[in-house]
Amino acid sequence: MVNTRTTPPQAALDLYDKYAHGFIDRRTFMARLGRLAIGGLTVAALANSLMPNYALAEQVKPDDPRIVGEDVPYPSPMGAGDMMGYLVRPVDASDMNKRPGVVVIHENRGLNPYIRDVARRVATAGYIAFAPDALYPLGGYPGNDDDGRTMQRQRDRDKMVEDFKAAVGFLQAHPNCTGNVGCVGFCFGGSVSNRLAAELPTLKAAVPFYGGGVPAEAVPSINAPLMIHLGELDTRVNAGWPDYEAALKANGKAYKMHMYAGANHGFHNDTTARYDPEAAELAWTRTLAFFEKHLS
Repeated sequence: MVNTRTTPPQAALDLYDKYAHGFIDRRTFMARLGRLAIGGLTVAALANSLMPNYALAEQVKPDDPRIVGEDVPYPSPMGAGDMMGYLVRPVDASDMNKRPGVVVIHENRGLNPYIRDVARRVATAGYIAFAPDALYPLGGYPGNDDDGRTMQRQRDRDKMVEDFKAAVGFLQAHPNCTGNVGCVGFCFGGSVSNRLAAELPTLKAAVPFYGGGVPAEAVPSINAPLMIHLGELDTRVNAGWPDYEAALKANGKAYKMHMYAGANHGFHNDTTARYDPEAAELAWTRTLAFFEKHLS
């Protein structure tokens, strides 16, 4: 399905960004939305236009004949201990026909249907995709983003990073994988992607979508080339970009940043009103070309 919902006013999108990232609670979010509900538009209708609609999150069906997907356990001794991820591979991948791997890192609310679909998109492009659920130690993604955000805030951020680092190792050792593994992440997952580039010397490529960079003192440790996607209207994340870029340049790191004009934070997520089809398609095309270059 394609997201064809009417885009709410920018002020409402900015308000949703604050709510989705925990800067305001639901009551404050709804109260402030009330000030924007004009011209016959109710608060409920405006809120509904902003919330994710996961019926839209199936560019690739789970039963697509090109892929095979399953939830599999994996160990994370420095993180949660026991973890789970959604493993999706091309149907012809085997120990005799190995493929590169990509770890797909979710936003700040667990392994929701959108991220599962992104993993399937990665697999249809010829990679073994692995999308861990950082909420697994708490029972897994609960079926809605509000509860997912609350649950994810209960986990230690560094422990979650260890879980994603362990996922890279799991995929590198998978019998159907060549051992060449990169990562792609969104929002929280974008910041984790930057950290993996700095903390995992064996990572081959990292693609952060609108995620914060690592501190300047961690930049010298980055080994993986970076492709960074930012939305022009995402002033919150973009505020940290000049300092991050200066550190990348000062340390001679391989990176490319793409800024998407008129795009908001979350522009790749086709289940919300922030989705920008043109920017999302271009960013994804660039991402796959980047993986082709560095993982093949």
